[in-house]
Amino acid sequence: MNGLSFDPLLPWPLVGAIAVLAVLVMLWSLWRGLRGWFWRGLAGAAAALALAGPALETGMRNMLSDIVILLDDRSASQSLPGRGEQADAAIEELTQQLNALPGTEIRRVTVGDDPDGTLIGTALTRALAAEPQTRIAGIVAVTDGLAHDASALPATAPAPVHVLLTGTPVDWDRRLVIEEAPAYGLIGQPVTIRVRIEDQGAVPPEAAQMPSRLNISVDGQDARSIELPAGVTLDLPVVPEHAGQNVVSIGFDAPEASPPELTDRNNSAAIQIQGVHDRLRVLLVSGEPHPGERTWRNLLKSDANVDLIHFTILRPPDKMDAVPVDELSLIAFPTQELFMERIRDFDLIIFDRYRVRGILLPQYYENIRRYVEEGGAVLVAAGPEMSTVESLNLSPLGAILPVRPTGRIYDEPFLPRLTEDGARHPVTAGLTGAPREGRGDHWGRWLRMSQVIPSPGAQVVMTGANDAPLLILDRVGKGRVALMTSDQVWLWGRGFEGGGPQLELLRRIAHWSMKEPDLEEEALTAEVSGGLTVTITRRTMDRSASPIRITRPDGEVVTLPLAETGPGRFSVRWIAPGPGLYRLTDGKITRVIALGPAAPREFEETVASGAALGPLAEATQGAVLDLSDGIPRLRTVREGRPAHGQGVGGDWIAITPRKAASVSGMTHRPILPPWGWLVLIAGLALAGWLAEGRGWSRRAA
Repeated sequence: MNGLSFDPLLPWPLVGAIAVLAVLVMLWSLWRGLRGWFWRGLAGAAAALALAGPALETGMRNMLSDIVILLDDRSASQSLPGRGEQADAAIEELTQQLNALPGTEIRRVTVGDDPDGTLIGTALTRALAAEPQTRIAGIVAVTDGLAHDASALPATAPAPVHVLLTGTPVDWDRRLVIEEAPAYGLIGQPVTIRVRIEDQGAVPPEAAQMPSRLNISVDGQDARSIELPAGVTLDLPVVPEHAGQNVVSIGFDAPEASPPELTDRNNSAAIQIQGVHDRLRVLLVSGEPHPGERTWRNLLKSDANVDLIHFTILRPPDKMDAVPVDELSLIAFPTQELFMERIRDFDLIIFDRYRVRGILLPQYYENIRRYVEEGGAVLVAAGPEMSTVESLNLSPLGAILPVRPTGRIYDEPFLPRLTEDGARHPVTAGLTGAPREGRGDHWGRWLRMSQVIPSPGAQVVMTGANDAPLLILDRVGKGRVALMTSDQVWLWGRGFEGGGPQLELLRRIAHWSMKEPDLEEEALTAEVSGGLTVTITRRTMDRSASPIRITRPDGEVVTLPLAETGPGRFSVRWIAPGPGLYRLTDGKITRVIALGPAAPREFEETVASGAALGPLAEATQGAVLDLSDGIPRLRTVREGRPAHGQGVGGDWIAITPRKAASVSGMTHRPILPPWGWLVLIAGLALAGWLAEGRGWSRRAA
């Protein structure tokens, strides 16, 4: 690298003034007709140039190698039949050809799997930003062209971009498209999933005319089938049956055709719908005003998801007074409407110290019993009336209550304690301040309870005086019944002798009765974290838990033993091998979980295409070629020339050598030394003097 530079001895204005003065003297001499005007002008110009300090600068250049970015797509869609072998052969051949070019370096960029799909645009943008633009001679991408971040692709590049597509022209695929799927659904109410079957690529005629049999299953239950042609949109009604996650599996078998479709991994999808209650409707019937009545009302009214209807019997039929009914400000108890016509509108019925006084007819109690057996819930908070002839046990409702009263009342202080089952049951397990063996923790005492005999199969989770049952839980048919043999729970809320977890206990009892999934004593749950990491938990009242058998999407079965992590809780942590639908069972409970997206994004589109990368290749005079036609040869061309073409041996692609260099040093050498300028200026001035003839004129005289 050579160049001319100046290092003036005087400020540039003075150097310019001297140059102007020399020009003026030259012009004046020319006007006066002096014969040495030209030499005098040159002498003045030489003086000005000498003061400017001209010098030659010479740089030492080091040639830099050209860089070729070789992008290798190794995403999941590249694992389809034949594509991996095509990519390996192309990468190996291109590497050999590039290594044979002198002064060429390879920057290999591998694009792997990502939850968001194949991020070719992001990888290419980062690779271009990491290299000097003046050294990039070409970009070659070996891919199927299925980029899921097309918006991240650069609009242009400093060198030709070539795209070599894997796959074959006869590739085709049929996939399931989920057009619309709700994330939440009301329990018992149908929700709509919109699906479509789509064909891609060169579909064989026999497959194009063949509809697919669509199989729909909810939580692993028996599937129902529907014939669905390709290209037709179908609305599927699905009903969430329970609270929590409802997994809907939709899929169809691969069509029989030659050649077969690329993959069947996009022939099915798993959709997770969270089942939620519209609003929990609770009917609270208080037999009489008492200190604990407000406890239930405050608990239920504080929950925004609960609609509460509360009736308190203030004037029972056996109450004798002379006040006419039409003069009372009380409203009549709508028994016919509540217990016959609209009883199934409620999720829970609570009887709080209710006495059988003739308000409810026997057929009402029979209707409540049927309501429970069909899936409803009843909670009884009993007081001293339970041990009298006005007990609910003596009504038709007694057939489903989990205890039989003896008629005795413990009218003495006692400390509520958890039973062995209570320590395992989710309703009472882990309550704050629960008494433990060898520790001084305890709750506040209660003052009264009834003695009862629990029914066979009922679960006694709390005991009171003389270890008599205090809280009993039971299942009747499809419904549930909970009974508390004391009305003194309100003492905990008042902080009597330290109090206790009153609101938490009552909330758990109420929500267990309404089938809250987190309070099921027999449950199998799977919590997904970190992508494919699953924590499997088995809650049971048994002392041990059977191993979990996991059926993978490919049909392989994995058996995992469970370790006890707490009373009634057994867990294991497992990493799934990949996304898909997994079936879990311990022989009693079956659970279906979906890992990963509803349908793998890598297999949404599987037929190779240059639609995403084609504009970039065209903008840089590159090419989009099919590797099924052979691996192209590699050439070099000058910038601005076409970078691809077809020769005798087939297609060829080219890179553009950039001839980049770096300057490692610089030399600075004046054009003339100072004495050289002095000799030049003096010589020019002498030549001007001699040209004017003055020296020769004096010699002649």
